[in-house]
Amino acid sequence: MSTYAKPIDHLIEALTRLPGIGRKTASRLAFHILRSNSSEAQELASAILDVKEKIRLCSTCFNLTDEDPCRICQDERRAREVLCVVEGPNDLIAIENTGDFNGRYHVLHGTISPLEGIGPDDLKIRELLERLEKEEISEVILATNPTVEGGATALYLSNLIKPLSIKVTRIAYGIPMGSEIEYSDGMTLSKALEGRREI
Repeated sequence: MSTYAKPIDHLIEALTRLPGIGRKTASRLAFHILRSNSSEAQELASAILDVKEKIRLCSTCFNLTDEDPCRICQDERRAREVLCVVEGPNDLIAIENTGDFNGRYHVLHGTISPLEGIGPDDLKIRELLERLEKEEISEVILATNPTVEGGATALYLSNLIKPLSIKVTRIAYGIPMGSEIEYSDGMTLSKALEGRREI
């Protein structure tokens, strides 16, 4: 039996459903919300409802957006011939935040994972192939994560795209800045050697 009043317990339970939020953190958040004034609580509730009602997928790249097509797809200054394929919207944001990529994106919304019952038809792969047929794309950068599923998805896509006479590249993986070689695992070192380039 809970020691909290039912509305507080309900809020704590709801907050624990968020990723990375345990019961202790959920309790702290619930009491913070309880101490805040009504307008702050209303603003939080409104922001949550707003995002649920207004955010949808871009019909071109499948990024999360409030307008269709999204701002990136609308931007005429971006390189139209280079397409970066990512697993999810968070990956797109991470690449955008580097400021080093000026092409366009395609968001798969996952990776091929037979163990979880996720196949190619569950991702935005068919839509990617349709884009490659319609648009004048000279290079596809596969920016999937360095996991078994990410690697399998990249290999699957590479086999589909190469026959279209489009250059297929994969982002390099290796030793992160600030770390030491002696503490890197064998796979990371192998990928770092494989992705080496001339300086």
